[in-house]
Amino acid sequence: MKVGDNVLISPQVTHKSDWIEGTVIDVENNSFVGTVISAETMEGEIFFDKEYLFKAVV
Repeated sequence: MKVGDNVLISPQVTHKSDWIEGTVIDVENNSFVGTVISAETMEGEIFFDKEYLFKAVV
């Protein structure tokens, strides 16, 4: 994933009932947990967590 990609964000991250769509705003290679993705929703909420909790929108 790279900055600008559209992604679905896991309910485990958002605490909502379903996956929500967002746009990747940062990709960090964290030496402790691996790749961390930050994504912003259309409502302006920003979520970040490990890469496996995000899915690319096709």
